Amino acid sequence: MAFELACPNHAPASFIAPEALVARAPFAICNEAPSDHAAREALLDDAFGPARFLKTCQRLRDGSAPAPGLALVATDSVGALIGTLRLWPVLAGGRAALLLGPLAVAAQARSLGVGGALIRESLARAADFGHRAVLLVGDAPYYARFGFERRFTERLTMPGPVERARFLGLELVDGALSGARGRVVPAAAHQIGLPQAA
Repeated sequence: MAFELACPNHAPASFIAPEALVARAPFAICNEAPSDHAAREALLDDAFGPARFLKTCQRLRDGSAPAPGLALVATDSVGALIGTLRLWPVLAGGRAALLLGPLAVAAQARSLGVGGALIRESLARAADFGHRAVLLVGDAPYYARFGFERRFTERLTMPGPVERARFLGLELVDGALSGARGRVVPAAAHQIGLPQAA
């Protein structure tokens, strides 16, 4: 069932969720707004603690901005921020890609499908915007349901230590990561030659 909920102070984004989920706990996926900053940071602190700034993926995000149109939040029925997800432009062995994360969902909303909805919406948008591949470091069994696999990152390295089993990739276009080899580095959106999101 596709639907769209109003997002006060946000640009709306539609997403697909099971009917039972909609009946139990309505939430909306929206473009992140500047006014979300404090709530987003508090949510990330609750989810990951101060160690989040030491993670290898953070090295790829420092000094960069999320890919245009790919900084999303989830809000509940009263407009409170209950989820956040950003995708960042990177080069993976010289190939244009996105880095997914961090994904965080408020403790009270973790069983409602918010994380999955944020991932599905972000991947659909990324494909619509012409992006070809997405990388992440995360729980392989969780992300496998969205198509992420270890085989896409076997010849890639991160700019710091990561558990290899958690370094995953997804091709939005067949062959986008085929033969990709080398280091993952930050890339500004203009460097990867894609149209800017409206």
